[in-house]
Amino acid sequence: MTLFDFIKNSPTAYHATANIAAFLDELGYTRLFENNEWQPAEGGNYYTVRGGSSIIAFRYKGDAPFNITASHSDSPAFRVKGEDRGTAYSRLSVERYGGAINYSWFDRPLAVAGRVTLRTADGIATRLVTLPERLVIPSVPPHLDTAQNAGFSPNPARDLLPLYAAGSERTLTASVADTLGVDADTILSHDLFLTVADEPASLGASGELILAPRIDDLAAVYSALVGFSAPDSSASTPVLAVFNNEEVGSSTKQGANSTFLSDTLTRIAGSEAKLRTLIPDSFMLSIDNAHGKHPNRPDLSDPTDAPILNGGIVIKHNAEERYTTDGISSAVVTVLAERCGVRVQHYSNRADLRGGSTLGSIATTKVSVKSCDIGIAQLAMHSAAETAGARDIEDMTALVREFYSASFKECGDKLVF
Repeated sequence: MTLFDFIKNSPTAYHATANIAAFLDELGYTRLFENNEWQPAEGGNYYTVRGGSSIIAFRYKGDAPFNITASHSDSPAFRVKGEDRGTAYSRLSVERYGGAINYSWFDRPLAVAGRVTLRTADGIATRLVTLPERLVIPSVPPHLDTAQNAGFSPNPARDLLPLYAAGSERTLTASVADTLGVDADTILSHDLFLTVADEPASLGASGELILAPRIDDLAAVYSALVGFSAPDSSASTPVLAVFNNEEVGSSTKQGANSTFLSDTLTRIAGSEAKLRTLIPDSFMLSIDNAHGKHPNRPDLSDPTDAPILNGGIVIKHNAEERYTTDGISSAVVTVLAERCGVRVQHYSNRADLRGGSTLGSIATTKVSVKSCDIGIAQLAMHSAAETAGARDIEDMTALVREFYSASFKECGDKLVF
């Protein structure tokens, strides 16, 4: 599986999680269900899913601390509420999910994908779907709105409704039913999203850049997954955590602010008391991308901590603790990077600009583990199409692989690894 394949086949968090599970299935991992007792065997490989859109995988090593990577499966998008059928046009009614750059969604091929809930003889069942139709949010031309290029602030309730049909009687429900091969009256509800249908592409003079939707944070998920799947020589238990809902604050039953990680680690450890003894020797990499220095607006970056594309992995810092990085965790990542020949850059917000937060600082309020926030530098974060460096993704994968091969031991004022 390549990064481009993973992004293309993961239009929603539900699809990303299903693709991760399928990848692990091929490697011989066993799925564990939260409503069953767990009895992991020494040397066994396992994963569990919550909410259909968050997943935690681990290789069981008995009484061992944890090496954890955390990333997120969701990206800014638009949730489909229903269909607005007029006499001439049919539009989809949508609602913003996360902080998208609204104007970037205009005049490009869009798709509808997500999860559908069906009535069955035994109750309800869910199926993933990606509709074959392409939609568009059309711009208003400057002939009709002379202020278009002076400032464009689209209203989500008026301007961001995608055109679904013109002169066709085919409904969204009928399309979902046909795509799934079910009767329309078995469809009870859905979690559908408007997603970007553009395929990833290589750019740059030597193909050194990539342009794709959902680089934030599927590039991190991909690097973490590939790094996790490699054999490791660590005495620690490797854990891969991918959470949904980071883009809307993580406060859901399957988000980083839920009990999903703490519940899973407790069950691996065997008890809360045992988990408490393992946490001091555990470590987490919170992997979410960083703002790269913009070629046209370098003034928006910090004068010293301004990473560039293809400049290496980025360690993220924030004085208000919106990132988990501190002096110790930054030093750990620096040493790990040296060991595997990966370059390191640093990111801080410009002092007069308030940046975003990520899932690491949220997850560590539930599991108080040493952590460092890292990512790759990218441009146009939260755009319908984002840009990143191809070499940075290779570097991140190498760093994750090195991380999973390390063992950490807290010895007074020393951290040995």
